[in-house]
Amino acid sequence: MRTVIIIVGGLLILGVAVLAAWRLGGSQVAPAAAKWFIAVWLVVAAANLWLGVWRAGYSFGEELPIFLVIFFIPAAAAAWVWWKLS
Repeated sequence: MRTVIIIVGGLLILGVAVLAAWRLGGSQVAPAAAKWFIAVWLVVAAANLWLGVWRAGYSFGEELPIFLVIFFIPAAAAAWVWWKLS
């Protein structure tokens, strides 16, 4: 359930970032917001991986598939937004 919450949170953050960029800077800035989201989301997903290994006691091998899912779904959505708005 925590994985789903993180993914939905990432998608919501992406939506807010692109909408804010669109309203503040217009259609030229919105693709850049989606591009920057991917980099920021990589850091967030890696932090979640690190917390799973360090605090929860999971092995790296157990956390890696979760990291990939948590990163890939919002990052793929951001790449799609970036592609469509460019």
